[in-house]
Order: sequence, then structure tokens, then C-alpha cells
Amino acid sequence: MGLFQTAGAKLAYQISGDGPIFVQLHGLTSCASREQRAGLDMTLSLEDCRVLRYDARGHGSSTGRAVPEDYVWPRLADDLLELLDELAPGQKVHAAGPSMGAATLLYAALRDPDRFATLTLMVPPTAWATRAGQAATYQKSAELVEDHGIGAFVRVGRQVLPPPALADRPKERVPAVSQELLPSIFRGAGVSDLPGAEQIGELSVPTLLLAWVDDYAHPVSTAEKLHQLIPNSQLQIAETPEELGTWPRRVSRFIAAHPV
Repeated sequence: MGLFQTAGAKLAYQISGDGPIFVQLHGLTSCASREQRAGLDMTLSLEDCRVLRYDARGHGSSTGRAVPEDYVWPRLADDLLELLDELAPGQKVHAAGPSMGAATLLYAALRDPDRFATLTLMVPPTAWATRAGQAATYQKSAELVEDHGIGAFVRVGRQVLPPPALADRPKERVPAVSQELLPSIFRGAGVSDLPGAEQIGELSVPTLLLAWVDDYAHPVSTAEKLHQLIPNSQLQIAETPEELGTWPRRVSRFIAAHPV
């Protein structure tokens, strides 16, 4: 594992294999090592790729500060682009990420579209009209952790049913984030939103959108709107664990259709 110093954080990363780089991101309160168990590791069917995984600032083995502004999505996009400048200077990469990872990729690709050969945006989060309600939830979660500890947050999470596509997978209840940083990470997410429609409509990178049903924090409506806005995009929606299981193969075929 390597460590990359960026503003206010050290990012823990792993890179392995040969070929064009495929970057696998993760979601809020998760980390790189959890994505396979969650069904969100898109590297399982890849061949001839060099896989880069890293923990977002404040998550997993990466460090961070208790500063909400450090965890807004544009800042996370900066981290990704700086890491790529260090590890893959001048190279086009393929990249995939769920939720917060998808938002990170969207901001990074709008900032530097020539850097990305393809994007795979999985379970895009609430955005625009649906974002206010989720922002309030994050604020309440931050206050819950501050007032009662991370254990109280975990107990509340046990009451939330997973989407049908995750019915056969163990739920990761304990965040891969320290109790000290978790409130700031929630607040940073709470003040984040996806870019506006006009900006997203200018994205030229081939994009695969993967969504699942019945998840209030990751509504299909976000993926559908992104599909409408992004000119060169495809959309697949999973309703069952079996359909979720096809995602790595879909990603592998998508990447093969857009070689670097």
C-alpha cells in the first residue's frame, strides 16, 4: 500500500496488474477493501488492466481532518486528479465508482475530460430536487454521532432495509471512518450536490450508468436524469441480486468497446 500526500490528507492506495489503468472508487463511509463484499467491485471480470484502488480522504486507511469542506465532492475530485497526476501522468484511465465515488468521478471528468476513457457511475446519489431531504438526513446523522457515538448511528442503520439487489449480501453496518471524522464527512456530503444540467450535458466521456431500485439515498431518478443529460451514455437498472451480479461483466464489455 502506498500513501499520497494531498492537501489535508494522506490517501492510501494500491495499484496492481498491467495495462491501461482502471480506477475503482468507493462510496460514503466505505473503503476500497469493502467494495467486493458490497457487490460494487467492477474489477472482477477485467482483463489486461492495471487496477488502482484508493481510500477517499478520511475513509479506510486514508487520513483526514475534521473539516466538513474537505469532504465536498469537488474536493474529492481534486484528490483523484492529483493522485492520477502522480501515478499515471498523461495517461487516459477507465474509472468506476458508486454513490460518492460516482459524484467524485463526475466532477473530475468535467474538470479534466481528456483524462478519462470511460466512466462507470454506479448508484448515483440523490441530486438536485431530491438532495435537500438527504442533506437533512446527513445533518441528523452528524449530530447523532456527536451526541451519542458511532454505535448509535450503527443501531439506527440496522432499521433500514437494503435495496432488493443487495438482498443476498451482508450489510456493512460499521462505517470505515473514525468517530472523530464521521460528523465532518456527513456534513461535507450534506452540502454537496451534482453539477447543473447544462454543465453535465457538455460531458463527452463515454459513460455507463448502473442503478438499482428501491433505494431512497440512490434513486433511479438520478441515474435516469444523468442518462438524459450525458450524450454518450448507457443505463442499466438492477432489481435482483442476479442482475447486480452481471455488472462486472457489463463493465468489462463497456471498457473493451472503448480502448485507450
